[in-house]
Amino acid sequence: MVMTILGPILMAAIIIVPVIVAQLSDSEYSVAIVDDTGLFGDAFEQVDNIHFIQVASNIETTIQWMHDGRFDAVLHIPSIAFEAPSSLRLFSEKSVNLNAKLVVENILKLEFESLKLAHAGIDERVLRDIETPISIQSIRIRDDGELITDYPEISMGLGFISGLLIYIFIFLFGSQVLRGVLEEKTSRIVEIIVSSVKPFQLMMGKVIGVGMVGLFQFLIWVVLTFVIVGVFQLAAPDLFRFTPDEQVFISSSQVLSIEEMERQKEHIQQYDTLAGELMEGIAAINFPVMILSFIFFFLGGYLLYAALFAAIGSAVDNEADTQQFMLPVTVPLLLSIIMAQMVIMNPSGPVATWLSLIPLTSPVIMMVRIPFGVTWAELALSATLLILGFIATTMLAARIYRTGILMYGKKTTYKELWKWIRQS
Repeated sequence: MVMTILGPILMAAIIIVPVIVAQLSDSEYSVAIVDDTGLFGDAFEQVDNIHFIQVASNIETTIQWMHDGRFDAVLHIPSIAFEAPSSLRLFSEKSVNLNAKLVVENILKLEFESLKLAHAGIDERVLRDIETPISIQSIRIRDDGELITDYPEISMGLGFISGLLIYIFIFLFGSQVLRGVLEEKTSRIVEIIVSSVKPFQLMMGKVIGVGMVGLFQFLIWVVLTFVIVGVFQLAAPDLFRFTPDEQVFISSSQVLSIEEMERQKEHIQQYDTLAGELMEGIAAINFPVMILSFIFFFLGGYLLYAALFAAIGSAVDNEADTQQFMLPVTVPLLLSIIMAQMVIMNPSGPVATWLSLIPLTSPVIMMVRIPFGVTWAELALSATLLILGFIATTMLAARIYRTGILMYGKKTTYKELWKWIRQS
């Protein structure tokens, strides 16, 4: 009950909290510039919340002013800086602001390059004109021919989070099944229950019951997460401002020149926010397919592994003895979450394809691949094999469960398990 309420709050916080923290962390940061060369003073201008202040004093006095609270940091450019760039120093009482350090390094890099070009007699404007920043817009063509903006970074994050949730849910609810079976066995209550129902019915009742609780909890998480994020977007729309490139170019291509479109794009993008781009990328995901696929592969993977967990719980007398049987069962699941990082880099490769078809790894790997686009044929084949895998593991687990649930006082071995499986 607690996680049912906290779950969506935590999931929504993953999106909302970074936006709020980014706003709160935009405090002003002042950097004093002590330039002994007299060459770089005009190069430093205010960048975002970083203020540069030219100081006509020596480095010792300026550092003392920093101790008095007048500056957050002091940049010293000694007279030998041009010949020895390693002599540059950035002083600070606390740990230096990383963003400020990167800005200073970038400004000095450009200035040093300009000075070296001038010293070599090369016109830097020629080199500046040659430099061409490239930012390619990714477009995905759907089966119906519709063109949509693709955000591969969002797909990577969403795929990995989906696979990770499947992994966590299978372990979480599968362990509940194992502990429930073990508790009924050690308390001997199972002896009364099996007098009224068959062992297979008892095992499946526990597996399906826990699975339905997990599915219902997940649906509550999805609904409440969308509600919380939606309300926050309505309450603070400026934090989620974003204009896609296609709206700039398509809407303006008939009336504006190339130069005017580029200027308009730069004007619009200066008001865009990272949170807005994130939400735009999430909106481009086919959520009905994602949610239905998540439900199916969660249920399929859970039922497959929960049946094996139930069999393990029935075969032992205490939780300590489960460790020897848990490792072979959970290795494919552990392998899938480890391989998910490789799959993200090449979601259409042969390794990703095969792992998304094998029933023991497909629940995690297929959810990693779906945001990148998977053919309906692969999705149907993976689903079919997962169902067949669930049926196979259920039949295997049922043979162990029906014998092991009433066995007491004897430590079970793999040889004993094989004997129980072969019994008709």
